[in-house]
Amino acid sequence: MGCSPKFDWREVRGAGAPYKISLPAKPASHARAVNLDGLQVTMTMTAAEVDHITFAVGAIEVADEAQAHKALQAMRTALLRNIEGTVKREVVTPQMIDIEASGASRMLLGHFVAKGKFVYQVVALGPESTLSQPPSREAADIFLTSFNPD
Repeated sequence: MGCSPKFDWREVRGAGAPYKISLPAKPASHARAVNLDGLQVTMTMTAAEVDHITFAVGAIEVADEAQAHKALQAMRTALLRNIEGTVKREVVTPQMIDIEASGASRMLLGHFVAKGKFVYQVVALGPESTLSQPPSREAADIFLTSFNPD
């Protein structure tokens, strides 16, 4: 199960971005400049890895809320491009995108959220053979549903 000893769940709060999330191991964080379809921003990424699956939350702050939807779409597109992915399932609203995709023997489960001037990407990425099966899939679901933008 997602609560097995290999998943050492802990609540993490965003540094510089208002959110909290449960991660299955001790995370590392870093920030770097990124170009999201012409939008220059600094993304702070906090991630942990268990069983070759990366559990990551990225956060950016845009200059105004009008840019949030563009950034949301650009994050989705960039991650799909990175895995040469094909969308299996997708739910889209103006402030949120949920996606399941696969490519290059990798599986991506993503939750992208815009709230005010903050845009978040919450993703579990790993080998499709591992991430599509319990307990890893259950752990990914726990991780994705624990995200709460404050």
